[in-house]
This record gives sequence, C-alpha cells and structure tokens, in this order.
Amino acid sequence: MLAYYVELAVNSLFRARIMTGLMVLAIGLGIGASMTMITVLHVMSGNPLPGRSTRLYVPMLDPRPSSQGSTEGNSTPDGFTWVDATNLMSAKRADRQAAMSSGYAAVQPGRDDLHPFFETGQYVTSDFFRMFNAQFLIGTGWTAAQDGERAHVVVLNALLDRKLFGDAGGVGKIVRLNNVDFRVIGVLDDWRPQPKFYAQKNGHIFGESDQFFLPLQTALDLNFGFNGRLSCWGSDGNKKRQSDKCTWLQFWVELDSPARVSSYRRFLINYWHDQQASGRFPRNNAPPHLYGLMAWLRHEQVIPSNVSMQLWLAVGFQFVCMLSVVALLLAKFLRRSGEISIRRALGAKRRDIFIQFGVESALIGGFGGVLGLMVAQFGLWTVRQRPDGYARLAQMDIQMLISAIVLAIVASVLAGFLPAWRACNVPPALRLKEQ
Repeated sequence: MLAYYVELAVNSLFRARIMTGLMVLAIGLGIGASMTMITVLHVMSGNPLPGRSTRLYVPMLDPRPSSQGSTEGNSTPDGFTWVDATNLMSAKRADRQAAMSSGYAAVQPGRDDLHPFFETGQYVTSDFFRMFNAQFLIGTGWTAAQDGERAHVVVLNALLDRKLFGDAGGVGKIVRLNNVDFRVIGVLDDWRPQPKFYAQKNGHIFGESDQFFLPLQTALDLNFGFNGRLSCWGSDGNKKRQSDKCTWLQFWVELDSPARVSSYRRFLINYWHDQQASGRFPRNNAPPHLYGLMAWLRHEQVIPSNVSMQLWLAVGFQFVCMLSVVALLLAKFLRRSGEISIRRALGAKRRDIFIQFGVESALIGGFGGVLGLMVAQFGLWTVRQRPDGYARLAQMDIQMLISAIVLAIVASVLAGFLPAWRACNVPPALRLKEQ
C-alpha cells in the first residue's frame, strides 16, 4: 500500500513541477541555514574529553577585595593566584592536580631552511598530561621532582616535532626556545581538544593547538612570555606573578568518585575559612565553587553571543520558510478537491487521503533535505573562511548529515498536517455536485 501512495505522490509532484520546486527550495534554504548554525553550535559545545570529563573539576576561589570587579556571589575571578595554586598543590587532596597558563616562545630551529618563528604553548605542572589523557606518540612527560628542579625539558606536539625534526623525531634532542636550550622528552599525538577548555576564556579557546609544553616554574624563572589576563590589585600594581594579589593561573583537579568530590568541596571551604582568618578573601558572599568540566564551559559561556544570535536568526528564517510551504501545500491540496471527492465516493477513507498527502509531504521534505545539505555545506564553507578560531571546526559529521535529512522530512510532514487535514475533510457530495 505504501508503494501505491509513493507512486501517487511522485505523479502529483511531477504534474506541478513549479510548485514542487518552490516548496523544495523553501525547505532547502530553511534547512540549510539552520543546519549551518546548528552544526557550528554542535562542534563548539561538544565534550572535549569524552569518557573523562566527568572526573575533571575546576576549583574557583575569589581572593579579590570587595572593590575589585563584581560583588555578586556567583562571580568568578580571571584565574588563580600563584599562592593559592601552590597551597592546593601542596595539600594533595585530589587524585591529580595541575596549574597552567598559556604562553609563547620564539623557536630557533637548528636547520638552515627554517627561520626562527613564534609558537604558542602551555606552561604546566607534571600531572597535566595524565590528568587530561594527552596521548604520547613517543616519550613521556616530566615528573613532580623535575617541576621542583626547574628542569629544562619540553614536550612537543606532533606538528611542531615534524616541523623541526622531520620523520626522525625529536625525543632526546635539543630545541632552542627564547635562546634557552630544552631537551625534548616526549611528543604528543597531535593532541588538540576542542574547545581548549583549560585555557582562559579570553585566550584561544578554539582553533590552534598548543605546540609545546614547559614546566610552569621553569617558565616563570626564565621570564618567558605569558598569554591570558593578569589581574592585580592593591600594592602589587607592578604585577608580580608570585603575589597573592594577582590572578592569572588556571587550576584543575581530577576526582574519581562522588565521595572524593564532596570531600574536596569541604576542603575548599575549610581552606577559604582559614585564609579569611589570616586576612585574605574579604568577600563573605563569594564562597568557593567546584565546577565539572562541562559545567565550567557553560559557566564561562565559551560560545560567542553572536553565534547564538545567528542560530536564532537561522531558526526564524526556517520557520518563515515552513510557513510558505504550508501555504503552498494548502493551495496544492485544495486544488485537488475534485480528485479527493471522487476517491472518497469510490470508498477511500479520510485516513487514506491523509496518509497519501503525508507521503507526498515527506517526499518533498526528502528532496528539500538533500538541497538543504548542499546549502549547509556551502554555508559551512563560508564560515571556515572567517578569521575566528572556531571557524575551521565547522565541519558536518555523519550525525549532522542524518539530522538534516530527518529534520527536513519531519518539518515538511508537520507543515503538511494542516493542508492534508483540510483536504481530507472536504465534503465529497458538495464537490461532486460542482463538477
């Protein structure tokens, strides 16, 4: 029976080619516009570490004076102070913990065919690689002892390793950063979580991956360049990074069970009270927070507001397109009132007419979905030409491809519901009498 309805629908669509084309075009443009922005939002809001994100948390403390920034209890500073990060690291209350900050360095290749160039990287403590499950192609990270020794060691991402050392690899070799020699002890397997959740919001959350990793204390001692915001107050206006009046670090912990999470929250509250007793943390309405990875991304609102606005505009455009399809289907189905009346007189039920028109709407949606995919691919190509960091991530995966087709079919069937209902309720006797 379904094959019969499909045959009727195909014949009907070919008899009214212009109207069919207009409906397919309306659906295709609406689906293409909305799927372009839905895909962008999808890649930007994805889980950067699937399977591990539930174990990663961001403790947040607010040491700022009441006169600094917002006084709302749910506000957060720009980062951690060196003093607080050091104290929490020394307490060792988490399964793993790491402090980090973004930076940059001049790379001086030992090759005649390469000129010196700048690269971005991260200054981190030793637990960083295991905590974030950064996979090594070869070698390993450094130890906590090497953190304390201010060791001149470096981990490279695979892209920079290939650029400097080719297929031979650089483990065990020397790379020169800012006129300082570092021994390469590991190479990551093109590690680039998106979004780059461990970076400051005002840094490069999307796009380029970090190409080198240095011990944090080593970078501090050598006065390497830091990215991100350094926010200071009080007498430390000269911005001393080791001060307890300057926030600039990111700090993450790994907690492997709900019990550990509860215990760490209590530890943070106790630490907050202890610091208040010593004259720090003057904001009584700003207690410590502990955010999970995905909750932290939502809190930091890593998705730019212009992307959300463009999504709503695209959805609104699709709604307008679907209203146009409703009007065209209503006109098309009601024009066939005579045909419907004859079929009803010959014994067809209202349900049969309704299903027939539903199949016709679904076919229009299928064709519109294919057109919408092509429009969406063009839209994503235009997004990738933009200078924004997230632009190069705008790629449609299988999930989005299937979603586009399903969305087009569902939208067209829903659009055809009212026209089909009106058509199958036409009084047969009245229409036959007019013939």
